[in-house]
Amino acid sequence: MFNKLTKLFVILALLYQTPVYSKSASFNEFNSRDLSNYFSGIIASENKNNSDALKFFNASKVLLKKHNPYLKRYTYSLVLDNKVAQAINVIKNDTNEDDLDFFDAYMLLIADSLKTNNLDQAEKYLDLSLRFQNENRFNLVIFETLRQFLYTFKNKKILTNKKNFGNISIINQAFQRCYLQKESTRSSFLNLINNPDGDYSRYIFFYINFLIENNKIDEANAVSNQLEYINSTLLLSQSKSWVEDEKYKEFSKIFSCNNQNDIIGEFLFLISNLYSSEEDIEKSNFYLNLSSYLNPKFILNLSLVAENFFVNEEYDKAKKVLKNFDKKYEFYYWFRLKKEAQIIIKKKGYNEGIDFINSKFNKINEPNIKIVFDIANFYKNSKNYEKAIEHYTKIISSLSDNLEMKSDLLYRRGGSYERLGNYEKADKDLLNSLKINPDDAYVLNYLAYSWLERDYKIDEAMEMLEKAYTLSSNDPYITDSIGWAYYLIENYIEAEKYLKKAVELMPEDATVNDHYGDILWKLNRKIQARYFWNYVLSLDNADEQIKKKVNIKIIEGLKKS
Repeated sequence: MFNKLTKLFVILALLYQTPVYSKSASFNEFNSRDLSNYFSGIIASENKNNSDALKFFNASKVLLKKHNPYLKRYTYSLVLDNKVAQAINVIKNDTNEDDLDFFDAYMLLIADSLKTNNLDQAEKYLDLSLRFQNENRFNLVIFETLRQFLYTFKNKKILTNKKNFGNISIINQAFQRCYLQKESTRSSFLNLINNPDGDYSRYIFFYINFLIENNKIDEANAVSNQLEYINSTLLLSQSKSWVEDEKYKEFSKIFSCNNQNDIIGEFLFLISNLYSSEEDIEKSNFYLNLSSYLNPKFILNLSLVAENFFVNEEYDKAKKVLKNFDKKYEFYYWFRLKKEAQIIIKKKGYNEGIDFINSKFNKINEPNIKIVFDIANFYKNSKNYEKAIEHYTKIISSLSDNLEMKSDLLYRRGGSYERLGNYEKADKDLLNSLKINPDDAYVLNYLAYSWLERDYKIDEAMEMLEKAYTLSSNDPYITDSIGWAYYLIENYIEAEKYLKKAVELMPEDATVNDHYGDILWKLNRKIQARYFWNYVLSLDNADEQIKKKVNIKIIEGLKKS
């Protein structure tokens, strides 16, 4: 409550002292109820409660023609509530273009112009947005990309004089060539997909789409055959399933390179992902809803909306979005069930969640290998290792020559055996995994740590941990493991060096802080040790078992010290 009041006072001060951003320098002429609703809307917006914010803004619409910042907040809330058309109408009804002092207003007007195929009007609005291009690092990218696409749509050719934004420009060029149906489209998509500087696997979907649109079915099948269900994204798993079932028309139902709105919608989806990666969920949802407005057919993109709501703990909104994924979208329907299970876990606990997902899984006839893999992971995460092993074994026995996937599955099953205390089978699986991939740092780390905990093959375990650390020196878990390994062999000086780094890499992890406290105690830095142990008790991720042990250490210190 105190934080909310503080925000309100700050907002009031800004509004009174910043007349340049306001149509009215004084609030005396405003009704007190309108002001109260407006300020309540601002607070709700600041607290990421857009539904309440929109209710308050709707109750204070009299401010629309009197106070310019209200226009921005109101239209933004409308878009976040997926009322894009209404937001556009609000902006269009504000006849004074000078009032549009924010970049996103012009993005809405450009989207509206594209919807009506008025490219000249879209260009006009784009030019008016130019003054905002340096407000943040994405605005310039958006402006320049839209400029290039509008030129291509109008002139049926690619603009030559243009700014280069690295891989984003490579993506845009692929879609421009695809729109113009150039022969070089194939090479553009292949260069993008095989780009070593990042994961551009999403664009395999658009490449398959392009091949099918051009009746190159054999090539589409060849691309699909290279995909593996387990390690593919939702979109690619769904694509592979459509190709295998010869449901080629499903691709054009959601996207076409011949449709300019589909292309701009995909670009805005990319922008939404960039904002999401920076944890700016509101901006991400803004551009995601704008993308859906331009291409409402691409329902599968709503998975990002659901993820954003889930991250923001807006579970009811997430569940509402998830309802879009019915059984005709096999993998997205499964995604829906998994996300609903995660929501149940958040609200009611792991047992309720695993019961839900298990009941749904049992109703699926001949579940795909990806679905079996997911349910195995669910069981492993809920510490039902027997069931996890059962499902991992089903997948392993069905694999023939996919050694990379088998290596990962052996690692997961071996870890499950280790948790059960079946060390013979655990070691066998983990060693077989390393035979396939001897440079897997995580398998090396897991097996070595297990051996050290059992006081087994200490020298070999240390060698494996040294190798794992060499392969992934900035991984906090591996750094913690090697630090703890030195602790177990009583080399506390070396242990402190690694554990200090692990704490810096992962400052809010309970286990890492607990380990660091132990080492500090051994180095006779007991005040610091108790500080880190006390810090463990304040962490949300510290389970009851760790807290119980830490409480004893705070009182008694480390025994035999």
